[in-house]
Amino acid sequence: MSRSPVSRPAAPPWLAHAFRAQRGPVPWSAVCRGALAAGPLLLAGVLLGQRADGVLAAIGAMLAGINDRPGSRRASVQRLGVPGLAGALGLLAGTYAGQGLAAVPLTVALTALGLAAGGISAVGPVASAAGTQLLVAAAVGAGMPAAESGWQRALAFLAGAGWLLALRLALPTPGSLAGDFRFDGEREAVADAYDAIAALLDAVGGERATARRAALTAALDHAQDALAGPRLRPYTGSAAERRLHARFAAALPLAEAATALYWAGEPVPARTAEGPRRLAAAVRGNTGTGPLPAPHLPHARLRTSGGTPVVPALRALDDALLRAADAFDRGEGAQRGLLGRRRGVRQALRAALGAGGREYGLRVALCFGASAAIAQALHNSRWYGQHAHWYWLPATAVFLVKPDLGPLASRVLCRAAGTVLGAVVFAGLAALVPRPAGLIALVAVCGALIPVATRHFAALTAVVTVLVLALVMAGGEPQASVSRIGETLLACALVLVVGHLPMPGKRGGGVRARLAAADGAAHTYLLHVLGESGDRAERWALRREAYRTLAEARTAIAVAAAELPALARHTEGTEAVAEALERLVDTTTACAVHLDDTGRLTPRHLGRLREALGELERRGVGVPLPAAA
Repeated sequence: MSRSPVSRPAAPPWLAHAFRAQRGPVPWSAVCRGALAAGPLLLAGVLLGQRADGVLAAIGAMLAGINDRPGSRRASVQRLGVPGLAGALGLLAGTYAGQGLAAVPLTVALTALGLAAGGISAVGPVASAAGTQLLVAAAVGAGMPAAESGWQRALAFLAGAGWLLALRLALPTPGSLAGDFRFDGEREAVADAYDAIAALLDAVGGERATARRAALTAALDHAQDALAGPRLRPYTGSAAERRLHARFAAALPLAEAATALYWAGEPVPARTAEGPRRLAAAVRGNTGTGPLPAPHLPHARLRTSGGTPVVPALRALDDALLRAADAFDRGEGAQRGLLGRRRGVRQALRAALGAGGREYGLRVALCFGASAAIAQALHNSRWYGQHAHWYWLPATAVFLVKPDLGPLASRVLCRAAGTVLGAVVFAGLAALVPRPAGLIALVAVCGALIPVATRHFAALTAVVTVLVLALVMAGGEPQASVSRIGETLLACALVLVVGHLPMPGKRGGGVRARLAAADGAAHTYLLHVLGESGDRAERWALRREAYRTLAEARTAIAVAAAELPALARHTEGTEAVAEALERLVDTTTACAVHLDDTGRLTPRHLGRLREALGELERRGVGVPLPAAA
């Protein structure tokens, strides 16, 4: 008799998340930038006799390196520059506050700063990075006394962040010499979008189609961000840039048609994906498209099992492919509305002052203020021994309270493990390497490892711990591995307690705020499509916003679901709402394509719309269907 295999119990989500790491190729360009950033800056400070400034510049470069992710040069100006400016401002404020305020007023000031930075962090990824660097630098400024003025320290920090940004703008990435290397990040992002369209077409009608549709959204989001970075002029400045904009715009109708085919659920001919793949190769190689596949007219009798013709979506795909070939040849620029998100100051304030921003701001304020108070109490009681610094505890609490880095329990486990590992490794290396040359080399190596270590919070923590301890020792302080481990464990316990404290209002405000944004974007998109507006550029922009806000909500829901049960229960049911919204947006896209071709909707389209809307209404989310439909 054969025995059935014994199934092992699955690890709880909060524990499984702690062992999950991102995968992908080694970002060698970012590794090179990391090696040329913090270490050389520290070396310059030592050689010039400005060791303290060298340490602060290296810290600025290290924090910028944590935000140095794949993307375009233009987008990196905002992604690295804004947090760098916020960090310099935090260091300036923290230095003068630490010099001029007693312990209690200083704690109150830092708590208020935490409340503001926490609310701002709810606006988006760049704002979150800026809020984090603002608080970390404020803790360093207040908790690391120095003879230098606040302005001098802030300029040194800003110089470090600016140096890494200059490296990002000046150095080409591998494989970028096929065209204008200034736009290599944009070119790769646009090519990835075409590849994602092809992958979805390959998976239509199969089990992997839903995952491929989500991957297409992520690829389009990344390409949109890469092209929409800050600019001095409101128009494109070169033919290469105009060509990339046109090629991104040409991908949007292809993505729309591919989504309509995914919604229909009927497998399409294998050659359907050849066109987008050839377009992707043309973008990467900065070449022409060459011959593209013939139209799908021989397949006019294809029908799905539900009786809905696939032909309108196939015809839309053929038409989009022909228009893309024409756009590739002419290289005309895209409309600006297709490149940037429709978010202004009012939307940012609404996010910062809304339920999600208030909840996160209160939690950050409590953690940052309490950790600063405890750190000062321990410092004044000489628990630190001969160490004159008390910044580690509040700076650690800032990173631990960030939901961007995963569920709370996972963050705590990874931070504790990473700090212990990093401190032990540094203690061993500090006894072997010469000073200061060995410490400078260690800082350079750790700077090179940061882009790879960002794939897992524990690995990043370990690398940053070694780097910071090396910087502190290079600045003239004694070895501090043991005290850093104790402070980190104390910060972990503090954040765990504060994270489970009851807060004013309903818990899970961040998740619900993102769901509300996704609901509003879906509503606007649906009304535009059913209103049969002829403005396709407007429709594609609304479709992008609907899918983008939905992806952001999905990410927030996944993080909340992996929290400890006491926290995860506050967002139960949100996954079902996101699924209903996703079905609604997919159906709206299929309706748009079908209306373009026939001018009317089939019973299947209307039935799926009412089904999704009914599900949302039962769950308390209302997106009304116009009476005309």
